[in-house]
Amino acid sequence: MSNFYSDNSDMLFHFNNMDISEIINLREDDFSEKDDFLHAPKNPDDAMDNYNRVLEVVGSISGNFIAPRAASVDREGISFENGEVIFPENVLDSFEKTKQADLTGFSIPRKYGGIQMPITVYTMAVELISRADASFMNIFGLQGISDTILKFGSEEQRLKYLPMFASGSVMGSMALTEPDAGSDLQAAMLRASLNADNKWELSGVKRFITNGCAEISLVMARSESGHIGGRGLSLFIYRRDEKMKIRRIEHKLGIHGSPTCELQFNKAPAELLGKRKLGLIKYTMHLMNLARLAVAAQALGIAEAAYRESLSYAKKRVQFKKAIYEFSAIFEMLTLMKVNIEASRTLLYEASRVVDIKNGLEDKIEKYPETKKDLQKKLKKYAKYSALLTPFVKSYIAEMSNKICYDAIQIHAGVGYTCEFEVERLYRDTRITSIYEGTTQLQVLAAIGGVTDGTLIEIINSYEDRYDFTDVSDLISESRYIRSQLELSINYVKEKKDIKFHEYHSARLVLLGTVTMISYLMSIYALKAEKKKKTATLFISTAKNQAEAITKFILSNDQSLLNYYNDILNDKS
Repeated sequence: MSNFYSDNSDMLFHFNNMDISEIINLREDDFSEKDDFLHAPKNPDDAMDNYNRVLEVVGSISGNFIAPRAASVDREGISFENGEVIFPENVLDSFEKTKQADLTGFSIPRKYGGIQMPITVYTMAVELISRADASFMNIFGLQGISDTILKFGSEEQRLKYLPMFASGSVMGSMALTEPDAGSDLQAAMLRASLNADNKWELSGVKRFITNGCAEISLVMARSESGHIGGRGLSLFIYRRDEKMKIRRIEHKLGIHGSPTCELQFNKAPAELLGKRKLGLIKYTMHLMNLARLAVAAQALGIAEAAYRESLSYAKKRVQFKKAIYEFSAIFEMLTLMKVNIEASRTLLYEASRVVDIKNGLEDKIEKYPETKKDLQKKLKKYAKYSALLTPFVKSYIAEMSNKICYDAIQIHAGVGYTCEFEVERLYRDTRITSIYEGTTQLQVLAAIGGVTDGTLIEIINSYEDRYDFTDVSDLISESRYIRSQLELSINYVKEKKDIKFHEYHSARLVLLGTVTMISYLMSIYALKAEKKKKTATLFISTAKNQAEAITKFILSNDQSLLNYYNDILNDKS
C-alpha cells in the first residue's frame, strides 16, 4: 500500500498553501506552552512541521494498516451477543495502532494528555482514515465528544474524562436521536431527573446511536418537565454501567465495522454538562458542527478512494483493443470525479479554517476575559460564517461522494456490482453520509438563512477584498457571473414574499450558493499554481451552466409542482 497523505498531491498542495497562521496563534495561545511540554511548538514554522509530521503518521497508518483490513472488517461486521457488541479483531487492532501513535487525543490539549491539533488538521486526518475505512472513522472521528466536554464541562470533568480519551482507554459516542426524534432533536423525550441524593438519572430509549456501546457518552435528555421544546433539554455525561442496556444493533447497508445501537436507560447515573436547558440550543449545536465537518471529511475520503479505484481499473481494463480510460465517456467521468473532489476539498478546508478561528476566539475570551470587548465583534462574524459553512460542506460533499461512488461502479460495469471489487463497499459506505448527523434536506434548512440574509455574500466580498484576481481574470469574471445569478435568484425569491415558494427553492438556492463560493475558492487557489487553473476552469464552467439552469427555473415562476403534488400523490384513480 502507500502513505495516504504523501501520495495525495492535492492534499499536500492545500497543506502547503493554506494560511492558518491565525489558527496556530490562537490554538497555541501565542506559544505559551513551549517551555512546559517537550513537543509543544515554539513558533509557527515549528507548528506547521508538527502538523505535517502528525499527518504523515495518520497517512501511513491509514494506507499501510487500516486500508488492507477494511474488506475483512466489512465482511465480518459487528456482532451482538448477550447484550454486548463484539468488534472484529481488525477494528480493535486499528484502534490499538492509533493509540500507540498518540492519535486518540488528537484535538485534546496537552495538559490533559492530548496532542492539541486544530480542527483543520483533524479534518484532514479524518479524510485520510475514511479513505482507508469509513467505518473506522466512526470510532476515531468521535473527537467531538471530548471537545464538547473540554468546551463546556467543569475543570473537574475535564480532568476526569479527557485523559481517558487521550490515552485511548475509552471510546465515545453521542446519544441524541430517539425512535420518535430523528432530525427533530427538540422532540427528544428521554428523561433526566434528580434522585433523592440530588444526582441526575437518565431513563428512556435512544436509537441509531453510532458506537453506542462506548464507555463515555454525551446524552441529550429532557431535564425540564414543563418545557416541551429545545429549552427543556440538557446534555449529560454518562459513563457506561449496568443501568444502561444495549437492546439491539442495527443491520446496515454499509459501514459494517461501526456499531449502531439502540439503548435503554434505566435510571442510569449521569453528570450534567454545563448548565441546564442549553443541551440542544448551545452544546449539541457545537457538537453537531464538528460532526458535520467530520462526516463531510468522511465522504471526501470515500470519494477519493472510489476515484482512485476507478482510475486504476479504467487504465487496466481493455475493451475493443484499448483501455477503457481512452474512451471519452469514461475519461469525462474520471476527470469530473477528480475536479469535484478537489473542489470539495477547498470548501471543506475553508469551513474548517472558519470553525477553528471561531473556536479559538471563544477559547481566548474564556481564558482572557479582558479581551472580550475587542474580540466580540470578530467572534460574532465567525460564528455566523461557521453556522453557514458547516451545513454547506455536509450537504454538498455527501451528495458529491454518492455521485462519485455511483459512477465508480458504472466504470467498473458488471464486476463493480460484485463484492470482489472495493467500489461495491465504498458505494454502500458513502450512502449514510447524506443521512446521519442531519440529512441533506436538514442541512438545507440550516444553511438557507445564511444564503438569503447576506452572510454568504459577505464571505464572498471578503475574498474580493483580500485577493488580487488580475492573474486569473477569466476565472474570476465567470465566478462573478455565477454570483450575479445567485443574487438574481435570491432577490426574486425574497421579493415574492411567499413562504411556500421560498421553501420550494431553498435546496436550489443553497446549491447555487455553494457552487458560487467554491468558484471563488477555486479562483483563489488558481492564483497559487498553474495546474489549479485547469481544474478551476472545468469546475467553474460546469458551475456556470448549473447557475444558469437554476436561475432560469426560479425566475420562470413555474409552480406546477406546488400546485399539483397533492393531487398526484393522493391520486386514487
